[in-house]
Amino acid sequence: MNQEQRSFRFLTPAQRRQYIAQQRALSADQVAMVKNNATDAEALLTENYLTTYRLPEGIAVNLLMNQQAYQIPMVTEEPSVVAAASYGSLMTLDDGGVVAQTLGQALTGQILFEGIDFEQLRMFVTANEVELKRRALAEHPSLIDHGGQIKTLIVRDLADGFASVDLTVDTGAAMGANTMNDLLNGLRDQLAQHLGHQPLTAILTNDGQASLVKVTTQVSFARLAKGDAAAGAGVAQRIVSLSELAQRDVSRAVTHNKGIMNGVDAFVVATGNDWRAVEASAHAYAAQTGQYRGLATWQLRENKLNGELTMPMHLGLVGGVTASLPLAKINRQIADIQDVTELNQLAVALGLVQNLAALRALVSEGIQPGHMALQYRNLALAAGATPAQVIKLVAKLKALTRPTLADAKRLLAELLSDSK
Repeated sequence: MNQEQRSFRFLTPAQRRQYIAQQRALSADQVAMVKNNATDAEALLTENYLTTYRLPEGIAVNLLMNQQAYQIPMVTEEPSVVAAASYGSLMTLDDGGVVAQTLGQALTGQILFEGIDFEQLRMFVTANEVELKRRALAEHPSLIDHGGQIKTLIVRDLADGFASVDLTVDTGAAMGANTMNDLLNGLRDQLAQHLGHQPLTAILTNDGQASLVKVTTQVSFARLAKGDAAAGAGVAQRIVSLSELAQRDVSRAVTHNKGIMNGVDAFVVATGNDWRAVEASAHAYAAQTGQYRGLATWQLRENKLNGELTMPMHLGLVGGVTASLPLAKINRQIADIQDVTELNQLAVALGLVQNLAALRALVSEGIQPGHMALQYRNLALAAGATPAQVIKLVAKLKALTRPTLADAKRLLAELLSDSK
């Protein structure tokens, strides 16, 4: 390891770019692209900053949630995700869109002990719960300013000498990760002082079961088959069958849930929230019974397809990088989000309509035709087409059965030759 690598964090962004360019023989055009995408403001948001990696943002339309219409920013490089969210939303419009309700809105943290007398721990926390909460809140009074409060303090025996003191907090408008960790650190010190036993650690948990959102929708059979109710009934039954398989087979369940998270993650990223925490809590919840299952379920009731999705969702409107990413603030304005409850519900509603569109495609024309129709643009751009040439090149690619990048380059060369 050379000196530049050892001191990489002390280099300026410009010096890092120069070093990486030399080490990896980047071309002049590549160096210019890396430099042109860099900003001074974003250099403060990550360690060893080099440049800013940008992803496209689209708007999903047609979503009606709790009788309010939304335009939803989605950050994703996959065009079919935005298209599916819009189409899934459209299918629910005739029957009232999506109905959302919040079942819980709290964050939980743990103070973990090893080799402690569990009864001593339990009795101390139980006897001093009010005072412990008061002192913890004194560590972070801004929690109240954001509409939050400390809810519960519970002691759990984890067996084999391990124990957990669980603090549950309503974090108000904030996602609250830093707030929670501050509260836990204050409690950890109090417990260590009074019990004479140092905890292993104190950290929030992303299991999310204290922050559940439930969304439901129904779809008429005619909507599933573009006006043909009889054909739509068959589509609905096949969707129900796929839904049942996602409750039985892990291989189907993980793909079922990936489709849900396509929509959820793209929206979470657009709002400046932690999509990694959302993913972790969603998959943990999917496995809460001991078997990994599909999060969304679909059934036939009253001659309609009925869908339901319950999953953890704990996002924030303030705090973290939500304040330091200007586009995140703009995106919340575009979506017309008034409070954190609405933000959480919208993310889960988007997951349900995304799942609907994916399942409908799977049991009818298939995912690939629609997916590839949108991929032609990416293929054209990869071949080197300019925005003005893309439309003509896409038309030629659609005429081929399985177009490749080589086909796109050949057809682009023909277009260029014809225009001379």
